[in-house]
This record gives sequence, structure tokens and C-alpha cells, in this order.
Amino acid sequence: MKPLNSKDEKNTSKNTSFITSFQYAMDGIIHSFKSERNFRTDILMTILVLLASLMFDLSRVEMACLCITITFILMAEMINTAIEAVVDLICDKYDNNAKIAKDVGAGAVLLAAFNSIFVGYFLFYDRIVPLTHTVVIKLQNSPTHLTFIALILVVLITLVLKSFIYQNKWTYLQGGSVSGHSSVSFCAATIIALLANNTLVTILSLFIAFLVAESRVEGKIHTLSQVIVGAIIGILTAILIFRIIII
Repeated sequence: MKPLNSKDEKNTSKNTSFITSFQYAMDGIIHSFKSERNFRTDILMTILVLLASLMFDLSRVEMACLCITITFILMAEMINTAIEAVVDLICDKYDNNAKIAKDVGAGAVLLAAFNSIFVGYFLFYDRIVPLTHTVVIKLQNSPTHLTFIALILVVLITLVLKSFIYQNKWTYLQGGSVSGHSSVSFCAATIIALLANNTLVTILSLFIAFLVAESRVEGKIHTLSQVIVGAIIGILTAILIFRIIII
């Protein structure tokens, strides 16, 4: 296979579809999760913080600040990983400039971590100190917040399982040990059923989720067992958030 010249590379770049680019980007996220212990710690902290946020009546602006802070620290960790990979590729022996590049990348992660501590203090301190039984009432009256958290948790759980049980597909999003489409669709269907409390709406929402899962099997993207596992994850996550946590 001959190497690509600049013209070929340009044409290849133009022909890359949005879906393919998205899949490559997700590969980068999952690679960071599998290879970087700090990134796995960040993901775990993200899940814990999102669960903790369920206990407080955060405004939209506060929720936006929290999401931006989480994204910022995850991006800093990934950029630092990319810098280290490029430096290791270029330099096969000790070089002071390589050390500077790695140190600056690590410094960026440290600043992001300090920023997350400050944001967490401003958002949660005044709420944690006077914590009372009214937290439960706030949870029960915030279905939008609960839905948002449940869907994020389903996506994170699915990605974690895909990264640990990788089945040698072209990308992590093509197939895999768990059907992400099934987990998200059944999570959404279960939330609709719990909120609507209507038999017809419940049947229709579950039927739509079933069609999504069936299409993954029909398209030979997932096996029946992978779709079932995804559905179970979605349903259990929704029930956990909407029934067990708020009791």
C-alpha cells in the first residue's frame, strides 16, 4: 500500500463523513478511559458529582456551570494525554523541551482541577451545610433534572462497558458488548412511563424502544443478548433514579 500524498490526504479528509468523525472522536475518549488512570478517576468523580447534584435544586445557570466545569477538566486531561503521546512519538530520548511540553500539559490539568474545586465550593457549600429532609421534596419536584442525569448515567455506563469488553470492531461505537441505542431508548421509555402514569403512553413508549432495539439486531450491528443487556441497563437506571433514590 503506497503512502498518501498531500492531495490524497486532502481528498480523504473531505470524504470523511460526520458519523465517521464522531466515531473516531469517541474512540479517543474511550482510549483515554482505558489507558489513563486519571481520566478514569475523573469519570468516576463526574458520576458521583452528577448523583450528588440530584440532592440540590440547582438553577439552569448553576447546572450549566457544573457541566462546563466537568467538560473542562475532562478536556484538559485528554489534551494532556495527546501531548504526551505526540512527545513520546517524536522524542525517543530525554529532551528538555519534551519535558517542558509534558509539564505544561500537566499544569493545565492541575489548573482545571483547582477550578473544579472552586466551582464545587460555590455551588454546594451553602447547600450541604443546612442539609435537611426538604432535599427529598426537591428531588420529587424536578423530573427534568432527574431525566437529564439518568440519560447521562446510561451513556457513561454504556461507554464504560464498551471500553472494558471491546469486541474488535472498526470503532467502539459500531456494535460492541452493549447496545447503546437500546440502553438510551429503554431508559427514555421507562422515564416516560413513570412520569406519564398512563397505560397507553407506557405501551407506545416501550414499543418505540423495542423498535429501536430490533433495528440494531436486524441490521446485524448487535446480537440479541447485547440488545437485552442494553435494555436492562436503561430500565434499571431509570428506576434507580426515579424510584429508589427519591424514596
